[in-house]
Amino acid sequence: MKSSVFSFVTASLLALPAFVVGQLSGTVGPTTTTAQKAAVKICNILNYGGVASATTDNGPAILKAWTACIGGGEVYIPSGSYGLGTWVTLTGGTGVSINLEGTIYRTGTASGNMIFVEHTTDFEFYSGNSKGAIQGYGYVFHSAGTYGPRILRLFQVTDFSVHGIVLVDSPAFHLVLDTCTNGELYNLVIRGGNEGGLDGIDIWGTNIWAHDIEVTNKDECVTVKSPASHILVENIYCNWSGGSAIGSLGADTAISNVEYNHVYSQNCNQMMMIKSNGGSGSFKSATFDNFMGHSNAYTLNIDSAWTGQSVVAGSGVTYSDLTFSHWHGTCANGAARAPIQLLCPAAIPCKDITISSFFVWTDTESSELYKCNNAYGTGPCLNSGTTYTTYTSTATVTSVPAASYAYTTMSGEISSGLGISVSIAIPTHPASYYPGIAPYSALA
Repeated sequence: MKSSVFSFVTASLLALPAFVVGQLSGTVGPTTTTAQKAAVKICNILNYGGVASATTDNGPAILKAWTACIGGGEVYIPSGSYGLGTWVTLTGGTGVSINLEGTIYRTGTASGNMIFVEHTTDFEFYSGNSKGAIQGYGYVFHSAGTYGPRILRLFQVTDFSVHGIVLVDSPAFHLVLDTCTNGELYNLVIRGGNEGGLDGIDIWGTNIWAHDIEVTNKDECVTVKSPASHILVENIYCNWSGGSAIGSLGADTAISNVEYNHVYSQNCNQMMMIKSNGGSGSFKSATFDNFMGHSNAYTLNIDSAWTGQSVVAGSGVTYSDLTFSHWHGTCANGAARAPIQLLCPAAIPCKDITISSFFVWTDTESSELYKCNNAYGTGPCLNSGTTYTTYTSTATVTSVPAASYAYTTMSGEISSGLGISVSIAIPTHPASYYPGIAPYSALA
């Protein structure tokens, strides 16, 4: 079902259409429109000491404009180039938007967060001309083997949206939602360097809808972390990335009611990885539908002893009621890295796992593997029944019908990782984030 038939402006969203409710628990996004905010007051940073110069520190001007509009209004950053040398913490406020129509260039070197928004309600960070961008120049750090600040972090923000902007070459993570509620992310492009530690989007909180997003990096694409509930992620383009994930998970994990739908991944570490190493708590009630892509290292990968994190005290995270359906495409080498790999804790086997319509073939070799350890449910290499004992199963698959694993490529596919020693160019927004599906909302 193409979204153009049901198009709407998210800023004026009063109730979610039934076809996008998914795992959400209620409405998401700001409670007033950008026009309503701007009608109260416009705080142009140029009127608060800002200078349209890529080398001038505009941090103080942004903070002054925010303070002036904190009771309601729009912080306006016009077209042009703006340096940011001191990071800004934007606290409190109701009914405030930030309209970034120019480009912010990092000039400072401190750690932390270039822009940190906290304890805010009815908030919107957007680009009125869809040309707003933040250039982090992360390569300056990465070429020296170090990391720097995150670009954008939201903490305990309620009823909000972030859309229409581009985040480029963060010195660390690009966008983090930390303990946020009733939020919407959409029409975003993230371009990061080709190494770990440069996450695209990390989400933990309640009732968040992330859709129509493109990510390039070599770590998390769009990932859900603990604690989280009622998260809907769809129309995602992992364009040479680490791939999407759940985790990593540790002690007292609490994630439930998550849905990923229409995720395209090419040349990623994985299409979806659920990762932990020891720990406790649970991840349950989640669906992963309509995954497509090609040339990914791993495909569907649950790893309860993931060596990428230190061992956490506990018998393991409980994985239950997880459904994977309609996966199509290829993996790089299915004989070396099984496209289905479910490595569940021996002490707490995975249960109620369903895998159906899974058609992924290998780019190289003439066979591929399916591996299941201590995993129960319905589908390839899963054990059935309710008597949960430890087991190990490895199956060899010698063919998958070409018509079944066929996939459609996306325009603008990255053919190699973006450098960590040279600047990354600021891209434009794509026309689509998943083959054959138009974005829910048009660009400004």
